[in-house]
Amino acid sequence: MKPKRSVFANLPAGLLYSVVILSLLSGCGASEAHMEGQQAAALPVLKLNAVPATTYREYSATLEGRTNVDIRPQVEGILDKIYVDEGAFVKAGQPLFKINDRVYTEVQSNASATLLAAKANLEKAQLEVDRLTPLVNNNVVGEVQLKTAQANYQAAKAAVAQAQAQLGSAGINVGYTLITAPVSGYIGRIPYKVGALVGRAEPQPLTVLSDVNQMYAYFSMSEGDFLKFKNETAGGSLADKVKQLPQVELKLADNTIYTEKGKIETMEGQFDKTMGAISFRATFPNGAGLLRTGNTGKIRIPEQFSDAVVIPTEATYELQDKVMVFVVADSNKVTGVPITISGKSGNYYFVEKGVKSGQRIVYSGLDRLHDGTVIAPQQMSLDSLLKVRPL
Repeated sequence: MKPKRSVFANLPAGLLYSVVILSLLSGCGASEAHMEGQQAAALPVLKLNAVPATTYREYSATLEGRTNVDIRPQVEGILDKIYVDEGAFVKAGQPLFKINDRVYTEVQSNASATLLAAKANLEKAQLEVDRLTPLVNNNVVGEVQLKTAQANYQAAKAAVAQAQAQLGSAGINVGYTLITAPVSGYIGRIPYKVGALVGRAEPQPLTVLSDVNQMYAYFSMSEGDFLKFKNETAGGSLADKVKQLPQVELKLADNTIYTEKGKIETMEGQFDKTMGAISFRATFPNGAGLLRTGNTGKIRIPEQFSDAVVIPTEATYELQDKVMVFVVADSNKVTGVPITISGKSGNYYFVEKGVKSGQRIVYSGLDRLHDGTVIAPQQMSLDSLLKVRPL
């Protein structure tokens, strides 16, 4: 039996080549179509909505009591008593420390005795003037004696005044040996112990007394944030603009929000050249004494958005310092689009430019995408996401 001949056997060489090429191209087209089918991955897609929202600008802050007083001795001596403990709350006028006063009471006693002697000399000089005055009037003695007696009287009178001043100074020093609280507040660290020699020359104060009924939170704005504040806040002057700022929140170091709201009251007159920033001061009530001098936190200034386009942060990616999203077109092809962020709240961005309400973006699986990729959209509800994870 003769073997069957191929149907291509009698074809001319040129025609045979063309058939082979067409077969290969047909196979490639089928392969590409198969690949496109594989790339149409099912990915969750969000339809963007404009919603009213509040976001916050945050600035690192340090806290100080309204009054922080260094308690320093005004006289030198041995520390006899410490009436308070570290961290205690004291009222204005309450005794804090006692310095040994024996030296100063002795000086006070000497000054008192000197005053008594000066007063006696003054009385004696007065008697001499009184005795000589009628004698001079009757020409019994010369006027020189009377003038001498009057001069002695004036000297005695000056000596009394000097003795009174010395006694007053001695009394002040005795008073300085009992150190009392100038304001109500909390006692800081006490570095000295009973028996220590203390005085005005010591570098460390006896303690620091903090009035924390109100707390000052100091924070700084960069030049860019300051210009935004100046341009967007109502008011004719900077002082007016500061008054127009809304109440602010204080985020503590553990990321909890302090229960009381504060008010920005003042700002510095110039920028710090080294930091390129300008400082502000916000005041917070602290009636419960929960805050202390030295605490740190963040000032949160609220910003209101009436119709902000909200995007979850996980639906974004970064490319060359730009924040991007994949926008889904009607053909289900995706395109990377840069967005401009105007604020952030939790895990959401508020978008100023780049996308708008009604557009669709890919929610997850971004690492598998590039421009032109076709997907099979799985619609998600932004409202449902906001209910599960609120702004």
